[in-house]
Amino acid sequence: MTDLIVRKLTFAFEQYDVPFLWNPENPAFSSMANAVSFLAIGFEKMIVQMITQAKPVITDPEVAEEADAFMRQEGQHSTAHRQHVRGLIRAYPGLQATLDEVIGEFDKLTANTPLKYRLAYTADLEATFTSVFKLMLDNEAALFRPGDDRVASLFIWHFVEEVEHRSSALIIFDSVVGSDLYRMRVAPSIFRHVLRMIRIACAGFNEHVPLEDRKIDAMSMFATHRYRQRLGKRWPRLALPEHGPMPRAFDDLPLGEQLVALRGIVRSQLPKHNPAHEKTPALADVWFRRYRDGYDVTRWYTAAAGSEAN
Repeated sequence: MTDLIVRKLTFAFEQYDVPFLWNPENPAFSSMANAVSFLAIGFEKMIVQMITQAKPVITDPEVAEEADAFMRQEGQHSTAHRQHVRGLIRAYPGLQATLDEVIGEFDKLTANTPLKYRLAYTADLEATFTSVFKLMLDNEAALFRPGDDRVASLFIWHFVEEVEHRSSALIIFDSVVGSDLYRMRVAPSIFRHVLRMIRIACAGFNEHVPLEDRKIDAMSMFATHRYRQRLGKRWPRLALPEHGPMPRAFDDLPLGEQLVALRGIVRSQLPKHNPAHEKTPALADVWFRRYRDGYDVTRWYTAAAGSEAN
């Protein structure tokens, strides 16, 4: 039987203004995380359609159960991120076009690629998440704690559940396709697509969110963009439009931890990789324990302050 738990959480985004700059101490991370919300909506819609299509060819009942729980967890993530993004769109209506573009690109992927490609897409991308999200969750005091509690709590919940189901996508891929060679062969096109989706979101932020609200050039997370901007300062005819300062989300994180995460990402794409063997963030264990104990995980920081006051 699967160990996954489908948790239905509501973050009340419709009840108050949702800030774009939800962590004022790190505008670059605020923008990156917002882009993840846009990506998640399109990606998780694709996952639900993919699992529905794959179910008839999954013959192992345990894999079928894992696939169902995985799909239902991802469906809950999509619902919560839609609520977050709707809050951003209320403040910046132009972002609706950005969301539509991202969803449309994933809809094209569903319509124009075979099932095995989308299974590989999901397995390859999900395999990177444990290393990436461990870096983030291990540095929660800088990346999440100073921010808006509801938004921070949404991302913490999503990221710890990605750690929880870190093996699911690969289990499903191996059951239906079972080719490490194919998964590695299509990986470059998969990650190009992922980065293109993030670029669409970040370009939309630059276009529709005023600089005084985002504080940075939302495209600054891309090294190629920063390079082009530097070239433009030397050769003005190559200059791109100025959209603000260009810090990176992880500038203040320990370099050693960033390199460990990078090695984990590379390792995740190798043959016979088993995500179950990856080191997981300590915060995930704390989160699961608190959830079991009835803690209000939708207010990760303020609920803790309230319980300590009592």
